[in-house]
Amino acid sequence: MSDNRIRRIVIVGGGTAGWMSAAVLARFARVPGSALDTEIELIESEQIPTVGVGEATVPTIRVLNAVLGFDERDFISKTQGAIKLGIEFRDWIHPGSRHSHFFGDFGASIEGVSPHHHWLKLRQLGDPTSIYDYCLPAVAGRMLRFVPPAPDHAGEASAYKYAYHFDAGLYAQYLRAFAQSRGVNRREGKVVNVELRGEDGFIKALVLEGGQRVEADFFIDCSGFRGLLIEEALRTGYVDWSNWLPCDRAVAAPSQSGGDFTPYTASTAQKAGWQWRIPLQHRVGNGYVYCSRYISDDEAAATLLVNMDGKPIIEPRVLRFVAGHRRKIWNRNCLAVGLSGGFMEPLESTSILLIQTCIARLIEMFPDRTFDPAMIDEYNRISLNEFERIRDFIILHYHATQRDDAPLWQYVRNMPIPETLQHKIDVFRSCGRVALLSEESFLEPSWVSIFVGQGIIPRRYDPIVDAIDVEKLRRGMQQRRERIRKIAEAMPTLREFVSRHWPAAAARA
Repeated sequence: MSDNRIRRIVIVGGGTAGWMSAAVLARFARVPGSALDTEIELIESEQIPTVGVGEATVPTIRVLNAVLGFDERDFISKTQGAIKLGIEFRDWIHPGSRHSHFFGDFGASIEGVSPHHHWLKLRQLGDPTSIYDYCLPAVAGRMLRFVPPAPDHAGEASAYKYAYHFDAGLYAQYLRAFAQSRGVNRREGKVVNVELRGEDGFIKALVLEGGQRVEADFFIDCSGFRGLLIEEALRTGYVDWSNWLPCDRAVAAPSQSGGDFTPYTASTAQKAGWQWRIPLQHRVGNGYVYCSRYISDDEAAATLLVNMDGKPIIEPRVLRFVAGHRRKIWNRNCLAVGLSGGFMEPLESTSILLIQTCIARLIEMFPDRTFDPAMIDEYNRISLNEFERIRDFIILHYHATQRDDAPLWQYVRNMPIPETLQHKIDVFRSCGRVALLSEESFLEPSWVSIFVGQGIIPRRYDPIVDAIDVEKLRRGMQQRRERIRKIAEAMPTLREFVSRHWPAAAARA
């Protein structure tokens, strides 16, 4: 029996995508003394900057950190991190509006009926209470408060989710230190040529400046938008979604700390796109995602600067992109991870999520040197479904607007949308059901948050709710609301908690 094990993997590009790939592979595919002791090398050049705009995450990042064995206090300290309970959307429905997407549910299901149906019934009976008042992270977030869940407690205080804001550059360094401690080799260099095998078009070797040849069985492309391996060498092709997601540029710059230390990302709609605000311990991350058809780069930069809470630390930098993905994320013996595989604007903080799921899926479907086409096809099917589900969720934010004060908002409000999203809207508007598909990154509470927050209110609730006595329902909902308020009020502010328990390394020095 021949030995077809993958012996050597080369990663092209560093940053979050490259070093997360290296860290996870070092944890699972490099086990010294075992039959799976894969050699892993990462090639990067200090002369090529990383994008580094993604500084907000979703709760799955905590799963990855736990799998890698990261200590939370050390991790937050060394990445200048802070806490994210969700996102607040400002001016998205119309100027002056606010709604949110926090990482929590709205209560427990009763008789198999989701909790938002209980809220819907009371709303139809005239109760004006916001649905967000039944979500602990939303209430705590509005109060600027945080404490980690207490697993030894019962009820709402025991199991809510949270994510992080952090410095993406420092995060990449943190991952790099872990990966190198596990035996990953880093090589400084620039790839100037890619050699393909004549018989099947697989990548045979990389040629670096200076003429060094680097061979491997498997290659991971983390070269960013350029797609050095997946596109320039393998000509994989790209699926362009700019007809649905027309924003094609971002201007970004960090600023000095100012304003509230919020446990959430702020997303504020502007005339030609939207602006993010991500507070860290040592600075604030800011950016303006926009459509270049409707505003110039200089105008976008000026808009960003005038809306910052503090002074900019560096000059704004413009990034260009096209929303979409490669036709194949895995092509032959090359996997595209991060921006080389596709791009979705950071409205729901999915950039790092997609890196994480891409490399986790590789571990689940780890190949040998036969590179079974059926397995690669399945990997791509799952990956492209995942992209499409996130795409639909982001489009919903734009399409469900009531704004008509600028050409961008007029366009997205009236544009045809994917059938999969239209079906979700129609079903929810009809009966309050969230029609989830396979490979969904965002589950029912997330969709309910945006549907309801942007004014898509079901015409009817689940009739099973009528089995509950109305007064009993009112009391139960009021009690949950009061419990949540008391739990949130007892929490310290985020600034107090982080300063006391998770101060940044520089702050402790």
